[in-house]
Formats: sequence, structure tokens, C-alpha cells
Amino acid sequence: MKHTGASYQDTAIIFKMNNPSLITHWYRTFLEEGIEGLQDKVKGRPSMSKNQKAKLPKQEKELSREEQLERENELLRLENAYLKKLKAFQENVEYIDYYNIKRIKVKLAA
Repeated sequence: MKHTGASYQDTAIIFKMNNPSLITHWYRTFLEEGIEGLQDKVKGRPSMSKNQKAKLPKQEKELSREEQLERENELLRLENAYLKKLKAFQENVEYIDYYNIKRIKVKLAA
């Protein structure tokens, strides 16, 4: 460009670029800062450092035998309630399907 006397527009056409103002910006940056000014600059938020504190797992306190049994009992109650609801749902699938179909027909009729 400097040696040939080509315009920014001509230079953009030669290098198949659709933005001649970008060439203008690069040229000014080169004149002001040199080749270092054209180097890629880090943008955005820096990445997380690898030296972060490792997350320590929660140290569970030692439970007494009674507390362990209470915890197990609680879990078994939850599992039992879940299984009862699942069984009830599986037995009433036909009723639920009938109810949903009837409700949809009512909406379509309206």
C-alpha cells in the first residue's frame, strides 16, 4: 500500500476483505505501536487459575449407632412412600389416560 500507492479500498479488494476501514485501523495501529500493536490482545475475563483451593469434601461427623439406625429408618420410609405412589400411578394409568382424553375433547369442543 505504501510502496504501490494503492488506496485502502484497493487493498481491501486485493485481499478480498469487505471492510476497508479495518485496513485503515490496522495501518494506524502499526504506525503508532509497531508490529507489537498488531498482536492479538487478551480479551474478556481471565480463565480460572489451576491453583485454586481444592474443594474439601464435607467431613461427616461420626454418627452414633442410634443415629445411624434413625437415618436408615428415614430413608426406608421415603423409599416405601415412593414405591407406593409409583404402584398407585401404574394401576391408574388407564383412568388417567381416560381422564386426559376426556379433558382434551372438552377443550376441543369449546
